Amino acid sequence: MKLLRILPFARQLLRDTIVPGETVIDATAGNGNDTEFLAQFVGEDGHVVAFDIQQAALEATSKRLGNLNERVTLVLDSHDNVEQYVKGQIGGAVFNLGYLPHSEDLSIVTTPGSTLKAIDTMLSMLKKGGIIAISVYDGHEGGPEERDALLNYVNNLHQADVHVIRYELLNQRNNPPFLIALEKMKEFKTARQVE
Repeated sequence: MKLLRILPFARQLLRDTIVPGETVIDATAGNGNDTEFLAQFVGEDGHVVAFDIQQAALEATSKRLGNLNERVTLVLDSHDNVEQYVKGQIGGAVFNLGYLPHSEDLSIVTTPGSTLKAIDTMLSMLKKGGIIAISVYDGHEGGPEERDALLNYVNNLHQADVHVIRYELLNQRNNPPFLIALEKMKEFKTARQVE
C-alpha cells in the first residue's frame, strides 16, 4: 500500500461515497481541478455547482472543463450563499482553503466566517453517508485563524451526527496542507449555528 497525499485521498473518499447522477459542490473552484474531477464522476445525469469569488477562477475552470461544462454551474459568489443556488440533497462537497494558486493577488483568501457558514449549511444538505472534504492550507496571512476556527468547529460536532478525520503528513516542511473529512452519520437540519 502507498500513502496517498491529501488531494488524492480526498478524491478517494469522494469517489467512495458519491453516486453518479447526484448533485455535488466544489466550494472553491480555483483553477478547476476538483470541478473537473467531480464533473467526470457524477456522469451525464449528475451536476456540479462550483463557487468562486473571482471571475478569473471561474474562467480558468470553464476552460479546463471543455465539453464537461454542461454538467457544471459556475457561480460567481461566496460558497456561504450555497442555499441560494442549490436546492435539495447533495452527494458530497470539496473545499480547498486558502488562495487561488498562481493568482496575481494572493490577498484574496477564504475566511473563517464564510467557510464555517458554508460547511454548516452543506452538512445540513448532505446525504447520510456523504463526505465533505476540506483541504486546509494555512501558510498565508489569515490562514492560522481560519485553521483554528475550523478545528474548533469540527471538534464540537456531535459524534452521533458527523464523523471527523484529520489526515496529514507529519514530517513535511513549510506549512504542509492537511485534510479534514466530514462524514454525515444521520439526517439533521443544521450541524450547529455558526456566528
